[in-house]
Amino acid sequence: MRADRVFAYGATAGLVADRLLGDPRRGHPVAGFGRAAAAVERRLWQDHRGRGALHTLVCAGGAAGAAALAARAVRRSPVVAVALTAAVTWSVVGGTSLGREARTIGAALDAGDVEAARERLPHLCGRDPQALDGPGIARAVVESVAENTSDAVVGALVWGALGGVPGLVGFRAVNTLDAMVGHRSPRHRRFGWASARLDDVVGWPGARLTAALAVVAGGRPGQAVRAWRADAGRHPSPNAGPVEAAFAGALGVRLGGTLAYGGRVEHRPVLNGAEGRAVAVEAGDIERAVRLSRRVGVLALAVCVAGRLVTGRRAAGWPTATHVITDRGRA
Repeated sequence: MRADRVFAYGATAGLVADRLLGDPRRGHPVAGFGRAAAAVERRLWQDHRGRGALHTLVCAGGAAGAAALAARAVRRSPVVAVALTAAVTWSVVGGTSLGREARTIGAALDAGDVEAARERLPHLCGRDPQALDGPGIARAVVESVAENTSDAVVGALVWGALGGVPGLVGFRAVNTLDAMVGHRSPRHRRFGWASARLDDVVGWPGARLTAALAVVAGGRPGQAVRAWRADAGRHPSPNAGPVEAAFAGALGVRLGGTLAYGGRVEHRPVLNGAEGRAVAVEAGDIERAVRLSRRVGVLALAVCVAGRLVTGRRAAGWPTATHVITDRGRA
């Protein structure tokens, strides 16, 4: 079986498993990688970019290398290769758990229990929940759903289409390292620089695909495009900016503004400020964001599988429409 079909069947099965089961409840491979990366950090840490780059190379490179060896070992058995791709896809995507966490917080806000929502928010993002009221929590959840649709679903599928099992694992490893050491704390400002920059690079294609699919799936394509063009570049993150701006336009709300994160206050630009609803984000917008995220995930799977199949056919020398037209012209 060709590699493109292995990815198509495996990625589809893995995304279905995520939809039905959510994240693995015990022995999650990403959690195991995080513990290993933390152990490597304890041995390598110095307030130096070079040491941080070595940490990134050892952890992300080691994970991707191990995945490449595993994929190579099963390549002669199509059934096992598909099963491996499915299992890895299931373990690295997190769309269902993302939606569950968001909906749990939304339900607490709907019930008027802001304290319960504050207690649950750290499961979804790193904002300081005590600094947020109900609308602030709702906005944080919608922004996190948007950003993590790219990080936890679309980006992984893009790199799976490009690199198979090593691409899936490598992307999740880099994204996890960024979450662990890529933030601007005193300890990680230099040590985490390499992980943060590498995450920006590998996240670039998935973020743009996520934004484009939010335009298609959100119901307000014109507003989503205008918000993306006008506001994405004003966001401090090169990848979160397009995604959050497109989601803001697609949902017809305003995102961004002041937030407290990691013990510091940030004043971020308003996204979709020209056309977004003047009122604050509401609890009901969380459900709309989750539904949009799910639609984007399904479309991303279709795009990535189709792209992989097309490139696989060309690599195998199969005739394409262009070849057929050319051959007929010669006849």
